[in-house]
Amino acid sequence: MSVQEVEGGRFVRQANRFTERITADGSSGLPAEPGRYRLFVSYACPWAQRSLIVRRLLGLEDAISVAVVDPIRDERGWRLPERDPVTGAVFLSELYLGTDPSFEGRYTVPCVWDTETGRLVTNDFPNITTMMETEFTAHHRPDAPDLYPEALRPQIDELNDLVYRTVNNGVYKSGFATAQDAYEDAVDALFATLDHLEERLSGRRYLFGDEITEADVRLYPTLARFDAVYYSHFKCNVRHLTDYPNLWGYARDLYSVPAFGETTNFDHIKRHYYVTQRNINPSGVVPKGPFIDWTAPHDRDR
Repeated sequence: MSVQEVEGGRFVRQANRFTERITADGSSGLPAEPGRYRLFVSYACPWAQRSLIVRRLLGLEDAISVAVVDPIRDERGWRLPERDPVTGAVFLSELYLGTDPSFEGRYTVPCVWDTETGRLVTNDFPNITTMMETEFTAHHRPDAPDLYPEALRPQIDELNDLVYRTVNNGVYKSGFATAQDAYEDAVDALFATLDHLEERLSGRRYLFGDEITEADVRLYPTLARFDAVYYSHFKCNVRHLTDYPNLWGYARDLYSVPAFGETTNFDHIKRHYYVTQRNINPSGVVPKGPFIDWTAPHDRDR
């Protein structure tokens, strides 16, 4: 996750450079073997948190190892707290440039390193979680949920596309806009979708009924960061998350699930956004609040 280009006052996210797929049958040349792949993440990054949530929900902790970078990033990019024992890297840039010496983009998380070939195989964040869900099934724990049920995939994909464009990426379109019309277009689309989701969740516990799916995994990290960061830092201040009874209860419901709550690190989130993104917050001062209770009863199981 990093500051991206702005064109005509509008935020443009960098395309993913590494997009190889790990497959169950090995037909891609990258078989889904336990212990072979290492996932690099930041607790601050919403895209990376998705992969941590799915890894935990499916019981893939032993199959896919993980390395967590420091929350504060400087001009050298993401840094590991100490030299990574698997790759030997201190900076994520070493893995990118070791895979492609001509790489000139931003070094983003999440990304997956192949220990056998010694290279990055993917930083394609939308597909890392579905890859875990569909290609690592032989290594899921016996009672793992089906997060991407085949019958619902077209509907999940459709909702995910809307949520990505207007909510997940919409907060960035708002926060990094440098023109008034670009900002207002983004923030209007963001809150139109939040209003739609509030209504959708009025009659169902999760986005697709009584079971957590990939759609919930993709929405939650943005909600977790909303009042703490996006409301003020990214000027998404039309309404708080806590102003939405259903969305706020839904977010607390998910937070109560260890895969969601235990991968939500508000200290890392706030320090990353407010300290790293000096173009938006030049002082680097981190706000103390908001003081909201994520453990309050959610009543969503009614």
